[in-house]
Amino acid sequence: MSDASVRFRRFSWRTVIDKSPRSVAGQVFLLQVALVMLLVLCAVVALVLQSKRDTGTEARRRSIAVAQTFAHAPGLLRALKSPDPSRVLQPLTEAGRRSAGVDFIVVMDTHGIRYTHPIPARIGERFVGTIGPSLAGKVYTESVQGPLGHEVQATVPVDDGHGKVVALVSAGLKVKHVTSELDRQLPIILAAGGGALVVSTGGTALVGRRLRRQTHGLGPDEMTRMYEHHDAVLHSVREGVLIIGPDGRLLLANDEARRLLELPPDAEGRTVRELPELDPATVELLASGREASDEVHFAKGRLLAVNQRPTQYAGGPRGTVVTLRDSTELQAVSGRAEAARERLELLYDAGLCIGSTLDVVRTADELARVAVPRFADFVTVDLADAVLHGEEPAPTAHDIRRVAVNGVQDDHPLYELGRLIDFLPSTPQARGYGAGRSELVTDLSRAEGWQAQDPERTRRILDYGIHSLIAAPIRARGVVLGMATFWRSKREPFDAEELTLAEELVARAAVSIDNARRYTREHALAVTLQRSLLPRALPEQSALDVGYRYLPAQSGVSGDWFDVIPLSGGRVALAVGDVVGHGLHAAATMGRLRTAVHNFSTLDLPPDELLQHVDDLVGRLDQEEPCPEKSGEIVGATCLYAIYDPVTRRCEMARAGHLAPALVLPDGSVTYPDVPAGPPLGLGGLPFQTAELELPEGSQLVLYTDGLIEDRRRDLDEGMELLRRALAGHPGRSPEESCQAVLERLLPERPGDDVALLVARTRALPADRVADWDVPRDPAAVSGMRGTVSDKLAEWGLSELDFATELVLSELLTNAIRYGSDPIHVRLIHDRTLICEVADGSSTSPHLRYAATTDEGGRGLFLVSQLAERWGTRYTPQGKVIWAELSAPDLSRLIGDFADLEDLGELGD
Repeated sequence: MSDASVRFRRFSWRTVIDKSPRSVAGQVFLLQVALVMLLVLCAVVALVLQSKRDTGTEARRRSIAVAQTFAHAPGLLRALKSPDPSRVLQPLTEAGRRSAGVDFIVVMDTHGIRYTHPIPARIGERFVGTIGPSLAGKVYTESVQGPLGHEVQATVPVDDGHGKVVALVSAGLKVKHVTSELDRQLPIILAAGGGALVVSTGGTALVGRRLRRQTHGLGPDEMTRMYEHHDAVLHSVREGVLIIGPDGRLLLANDEARRLLELPPDAEGRTVRELPELDPATVELLASGREASDEVHFAKGRLLAVNQRPTQYAGGPRGTVVTLRDSTELQAVSGRAEAARERLELLYDAGLCIGSTLDVVRTADELARVAVPRFADFVTVDLADAVLHGEEPAPTAHDIRRVAVNGVQDDHPLYELGRLIDFLPSTPQARGYGAGRSELVTDLSRAEGWQAQDPERTRRILDYGIHSLIAAPIRARGVVLGMATFWRSKREPFDAEELTLAEELVARAAVSIDNARRYTREHALAVTLQRSLLPRALPEQSALDVGYRYLPAQSGVSGDWFDVIPLSGGRVALAVGDVVGHGLHAAATMGRLRTAVHNFSTLDLPPDELLQHVDDLVGRLDQEEPCPEKSGEIVGATCLYAIYDPVTRRCEMARAGHLAPALVLPDGSVTYPDVPAGPPLGLGGLPFQTAELELPEGSQLVLYTDGLIEDRRRDLDEGMELLRRALAGHPGRSPEESCQAVLERLLPERPGDDVALLVARTRALPADRVADWDVPRDPAAVSGMRGTVSDKLAEWGLSELDFATELVLSELLTNAIRYGSDPIHVRLIHDRTLICEVADGSSTSPHLRYAATTDEGGRGLFLVSQLAERWGTRYTPQGKVIWAELSAPDLSRLIGDFADLEDLGELGD
């Protein structure tokens, strides 16, 4: 490049300019004198016309030359891309217009909006003329009436080097200036004698035309300016430039290219394969001539970004032009930017992955997994043991349990999962826990305090290759919950910058762990409350064989509950309910409803009446809520209440917004009885209906809450079908086995909602265990009834109850005859206890009272209450039934208590 520059400098345009054109004219002067006289007349006329035509042509050519010169001027494209092209281009066009001798040079965009104009007020207006041909890549000349008057103008396109027109340049002259030129030439032509001047002018025009053809229409000033710009750019730019010929020979290399590639002085003219010490990949690229964009190549200890394009454009010479850019520092900056991007990405992923559940251990494990292997080779998370139970942690690093371990390998010597660790005060974990700040240890082999914790294990850790750690406290709301320790073995030790990243990573996890801890505490309290409100053991009864399950929800306990309630006459009530909502409020509401059902069941109400009373209670509870925003939480509670009688094998049931029960018949088939669906509890205003079924002995009645069959992955019908399949085909399975089979078939490991399941297999009381009699309304019938009952007790082997039964029966039957109405009926049931029932047609209920010493009556029911384990009254559609349950009594105690009574047989109510 330097030799070519020297040769180009030696060729001075001044040598061309200094050659006088008169020397050429002198050689043809004699010929011109010989012909001038002969051709003077014709020459004058012809030259006048020729001069006129040439003047117009010259104006167009000048306009085209000026426009093309400016369109290809270096820096034009850069000026067009600047924020304010007019500010850059307007001074240049004005200087060029004056230098080229034209009246205007206008630069415009592809829509014809001017960037420049001799009249500044015209900038920003639309160009006057035709731009269509120029937008198609052609040079177009025309004569128009423009802002300066009648003008001759030429419009040329400006492309971006890839054939795309990005702007237009127009240059021209006023027509009056063209005609005035002709007027000035005409007297000279005529005065010079015509022919000589015409021939001389024509010769000069021919020389000028040839010169313009060789210089592409550029004049001396433009050529000089172009060379100066070319030389300055080529040698000053901080990018290497190479021009390679079609045969792979280096034609040109600028100063930067020589520096980057360390080229020898004689590099130009040699093929690229002959250049010494170039990287083979770089040589292959330069010799191939293929296009390349920002390919990174290693050369002379530098990373070079190489771009290569062919030079054969618009018929130009074949070859390639190569640009080289030193990107070594850029790569270093890019490396730091990439590291920052990776850390931001790690924190972003941590925000997404950590805290997906409200489980303390799982959240800690998510922290350990997200950091391996992107930040550390091993991660251990140690939490205060109290945190796992939802409690506040201790202020010192004692009783710390390892809850998460994750690493690139599983054979590490770190403390195992689940181990309870007591960190010594000299360890980084204990210091970080106590002070609440992170600890960085870059060389574990020199950390004596850390090695003192467990010398044997620390030696194994060092031998394994683990060399540095960061111990970051898991801190939330000012309380340290535990420590997260990051370990490295396969990469560079941790540094101070990574300490900050570890702290931010742990800080994001700390909030989730604390939320999980607080949830664990609330969940444990709610579960404890709910379990304390649910039955701890089922009551003794012989009507049903019962199995049950209760599973609290993963996200929190709710108001699911169940109950088994013995009733009079050997009957048993089954209840299952669900309170909408979760947490302590739902559990407390459930306890109120269960207590209410218990209390109402003692009244021996039918299922529909009992649900009506509970519905009224729920409505009152709703109105009594102190917080308006919580007043709707108990509305929507559901309940199913069923009463089974083993004597008649009939079951009455009603439901308030609850799911229908499943019935497994003795043959193994499963049906869903048609029980009218009442509204949920608390709505009020709508009645409940009772359905009555006769159940074969050995049938299984399955009561459940919606958490068993409802799931986000399936609809309600699919869940009920799964329940039917789990129950069908196993008639001999016990209730406990049925409960286990149903849960395994329908539920995941941790259900999303509470589940209450109650399976009851029916039993029937044999007919020989029941005796009943109709009794006439006659006091004399009482003594005969006592004898008949005594015989039945002897038949059943219950003679030891004869005395107490006679007393109870006499009192109840006497009261029915005296105060009741027909029909009067007596029934004895031999179950777990002896049940004595006296029914009559009245609805008046006897009541227990204290009798004064002077009263003749009033002690009968007191006697019944002392002899019977339980007694009470239940109402039927036909009247009422007074019942008493008796078991083998301590007769000596009873006789001692009533020794002061003169006549036991005359006691009455």
